[in-house]
Amino acid sequence: MEISEKARESPITRPPLYRAATLCYKKLMDDAGPKQKTEGREIEEERRKVRFLRHLVDFSILEIQESDLPYEKALELVEGVKRAVSGLFPGKEDTFELIYRPRFMRVIREKYGIESNESPSLRTSPARGAGEE
Repeated sequence: MEISEKARESPITRPPLYRAATLCYKKLMDDAGPKQKTEGREIEEERRKVRFLRHLVDFSILEIQESDLPYEKALELVEGVKRAVSGLFPGKEDTFELIYRPRFMRVIREKYGIESNESPSLRTSPARGAGEE
């Protein structure tokens, strides 16, 4: 199969559908007013923050599960994540309490052997000395 002259000149050959989609996107962005461009940037920024939050929570939970953190340090880590959430999403602390705090508390209860009816707080120590070796 022989390559056309045009394909030889182009360092990267892209399928026609890709080129058409790129042109359509560029046209839409050119036609979009400043408000639409700003909204698109805001949406992308919001998505970036959500991805960062998801990674922060996942890695923090992994840190609690896999490391030899003392109980109090695990609770401090949760509070640090809450402060980070407050910085990323001001006024959304209630959302943290509804979505992420129960996840963290479940992991902490499992690791440190705390009964589910006990309420872990920064001022309590783990029940039965669990998790300490």
